[in-house]
Amino acid sequence: MKNFAEKYNVSHETITKLKDYQALLTEWQSKFNLVSKSSLEDAWNRHFLDSVQLFKYVPNTAKTMADFGSGAGFPGLVLAIMAQEKTPYLKVTLVESIRKKTLFLKEVSDRLNAPVVIVNDRIENLPPQKFDVITSRALTKLKDLLKYAAPFCHKETICIFPKGQNYAAELAEAHKEWHFKCRIEASEESPDGKVLIITDIANKRRK
Repeated sequence: MKNFAEKYNVSHETITKLKDYQALLTEWQSKFNLVSKSSLEDAWNRHFLDSVQLFKYVPNTAKTMADFGSGAGFPGLVLAIMAQEKTPYLKVTLVESIRKKTLFLKEVSDRLNAPVVIVNDRIENLPPQKFDVITSRALTKLKDLLKYAAPFCHKETICIFPKGQNYAAELAEAHKEWHFKCRIEASEESPDGKVLIITDIANKRRK
């Protein structure tokens, strides 16, 4: 934990919240299938650190962030907990269509006093609004993520999408339909993983 605190420059309070979050995940996993059983055994690395590493890509100037398909809160709720210490003005919205998962998100946010807006609905049903940052992890292919994200982007919006070893194929497929700029960063937690930092999304068929 000391190495983690030094690497990410976080307080003991933030580490405690993340460890309590992990304990709640283990407790709820016995009742609901929130994450895969195999990943639960190494949840700290597979889910928590994999989410924490994304915080450095969130601009300090960002005021709003949406996490699409939050599931058990990765990366959105983890980033919200990080933001409490680093950028407490960042308002985080978690969007998840499966009710049992939103119940878990509410339990964690209430127990840890992590202020987030939890939306139990499909992304396409969200009211019109713009976010400074959009995140999503393991929800769908990149071309579909861009379709979901585009209506909620303004000119300066940054999309942060972690991807696995098939990222290059997903990028090629997405470029057939979308204009966008993409910076590719190596994942710190997965040897095959990449983090796609995407901006300037526009549909090629839009006139």
